[in-house]
Amino acid sequence: MAAAPTQRTRTTASKTATWKDVTPAAIVLITGPEAYLGSRAMDRVRAQARAAAPDVEVTHLNAGSYEPGSLAMNVSPSLFGEQKLIEVEGLESMNDAFLADGLKYLAQPEPEAVLVLRHSGGVRGKKLLDAVRAGGWPVVDCQPLKKDADKIAFVTAEFRAASRRIDQDAVHALVNAVGAHLAELAAACSQLIADAATGVDAAMVDRYYGGRVEATAFKVADAAMAGNAPLALSTLRHALATGADPVPLVAALAAKLRTLAKVAGAQGSASQIAKQLGMQPWLVEQAQREVRRWTPEGLVRSIQVTAEADAQVKGLSRDPVYAVEHAVTVIATSARR
Repeated sequence: MAAAPTQRTRTTASKTATWKDVTPAAIVLITGPEAYLGSRAMDRVRAQARAAAPDVEVTHLNAGSYEPGSLAMNVSPSLFGEQKLIEVEGLESMNDAFLADGLKYLAQPEPEAVLVLRHSGGVRGKKLLDAVRAGGWPVVDCQPLKKDADKIAFVTAEFRAASRRIDQDAVHALVNAVGAHLAELAAACSQLIADAATGVDAAMVDRYYGGRVEATAFKVADAAMAGNAPLALSTLRHALATGADPVPLVAALAAKLRTLAKVAGAQGSASQIAKQLGMQPWLVEQAQREVRRWTPEGLVRSIQVTAEADAQVKGLSRDPVYAVEHAVTVIATSARR
């Protein structure tokens, strides 16, 4: 496509791009199981292609139900000279016909077309993927954001891109509330960006998403870690009465204790520890303040009871509710207020 001629020149190694900066090229490969990031990457390529050529002709193909010859037919120049954008999804289940046509096309791509390939993971089609990489075309790897630090960075980037301010406590609260699924987290960012008159703080996040199971779980954990047993138990009982599952409640306790244990055993400044542990500096500083309430014995006891509760709520006990309540009580009484 005329807007990005330099991206089409093949090199000896594939170009690694991210979903945020990928640009149109004769061939673009988007891999990885994170569907939301894959969609964002495809949206970005499509938007840039349309900006460069408003009359671009967009065609969608599925590699699993592909008919032989469809790729060559759709990339062929038209009588009216429109630019071509071919989006092919489902490469992880591609049939033999697409594999054969895809390999043939890689040998001589159409210079006035952009071919975007989406592969969600697995070994099917590895020969084609290897050929794309060997040809030096851009490759975007869309892996799930599993670490809280990565999700926090994602939220921060979303607000920065929209030129909106969000407090660090609000970022943390938002990740706790809706961070289980990236698409939901992105939608929450969009909602807050659209609705906030100025900046976003933790109180606003709580008004919008405080009722979520994940948010309630961390409210229970925060109260227990602060040594406030009455608040922790009342919040826990309300959560259970409204249908919360004990498993994420115990997971929240474990996450808080895990962070505290890591920081308690680390040496150096908050920024040094953050770099060493792959955490945000403000989260390290928060843990450093919280760890002052704890003796080593209290922390060990709390970790042990949480590990026991985790096993019990996952099938080893007939009374998972008691297991969670016991863990919360032990943690709250182990912390010094």
